Amino acid sequence: MTFEGNHKVRRKIYQVIDGMTDEEFNRKPSEHDWSPKQILEHLALMETYIAAKIAAELKNKESRRASKKLIVLSGNLMMKDDLPEATKPTDSFKKVSEMKEELHNSRIYLLDVYDGSCKDMDNLREKSLEHPNLGLMPLEQWFPVVGMYEKCHLKMLKKTINELRIHGLASELNTDAK
Repeated sequence: MTFEGNHKVRRKIYQVIDGMTDEEFNRKPSEHDWSPKQILEHLALMETYIAAKIAAELKNKESRRASKKLIVLSGNLMMKDDLPEATKPTDSFKKVSEMKEELHNSRIYLLDVYDGSCKDMDNLREKSLEHPNLGLMPLEQWFPVVGMYEKCHLKMLKKTINELRIHGLASELNTDAK
């Protein structure tokens, strides 16, 4: 059950944003923080990026073998400046429904890469891809890493939404006080 954890986290993400308006979804708690939309956009972009890297590495005859890593450590979030350019979210406005569709499409792509690789499971064990914190990691470990990465961002998403609600409540109180 490679994807059970991934699907569970994704469902929780959808639950957390359930009921948000498109305006709330695109609002940042501060100038330097990401909006809920940007967090989800980053997750969709990262999942697509990882799936593409795995697909390319499966075709790479020179791919090296790597030992399995303790992937619970991979939950550490990278600094926003260290992110691959292709995974950085935009400032453009998107509806909640649009982002859900993008997340769905990125998941389908990852599943397609996995399904295509299942014909030769040795490739997933014998080939590797560089992880920014852990070094070379077998391809088979990258699929659950996506879910762990999303789990870290789920915490970030909850914190962001709470900050937006606090700021929104403070704004309402300030308006009512006048």
